[in-house]
Amino acid sequence: MKNFDVLLFDLDGTLTDSAEGIMNCAEHALNVMGIVEPDRNKLLRFIGPPLVDSFMDFYGLSREDAMKAVAAYRERYPVKGIFENRVYEGIPEALEMLKNGGKRLAVATSKPEVFALRILDYFDLAKYFEVVTGAELSGERNAKAEVIAECLKRLGNPDKETVLMIGDRKHDVEGAKLCGIASAGVKFGYAEENELENAGAEYVFDTPLMLAESVTAVG
Repeated sequence: MKNFDVLLFDLDGTLTDSAEGIMNCAEHALNVMGIVEPDRNKLLRFIGPPLVDSFMDFYGLSREDAMKAVAAYRERYPVKGIFENRVYEGIPEALEMLKNGGKRLAVATSKPEVFALRILDYFDLAKYFEVVTGAELSGERNAKAEVIAECLKRLGNPDKETVLMIGDRKHDVEGAKLCGIASAGVKFGYAEENELENAGAEYVFDTPLMLAESVTAVG
């Protein structure tokens, strides 16, 4: 493994298990739009991609209707969904190890930044991160590559050879590639079988501890 000094973390499915809140809010939004999803497991698809894209891709909504669905989702999310969530076992210890090893840590998430900050504060994870970058509620900076690019800018544009994007879905890997940085996938999130490998992740880890040990071993 190469030496990486700057680590960008996705949030949902990477730092926290946010499935319950996201699925409940997606279900609420679909109901508002007159859509009933009989298979609740299909709502797992909402974890990771930008919301507006998910409503269009999975349910065939126009962009205008998808934005209405996003608005309905966000009616419930700040009140209930945001805290229907938990930190993955081993994440605080892994972040502590990486921080103590001299790594620069940041969050790059497609979740709106205002919500990401609330979640990190609530779970006492904000202290590990130098920068937290997310999407705008207006829909700007929605694509993962845009989030990563903004995160790198806030970090002072470090040498891309020293940066590793860490996430649980193909969107994290694809966004990293578009920005010219390496990526690592985590298997404890929401990726389907072989999703991360097929997307071209340079590294794949089964647990937070494996990730932290591998990265610090070459630091």
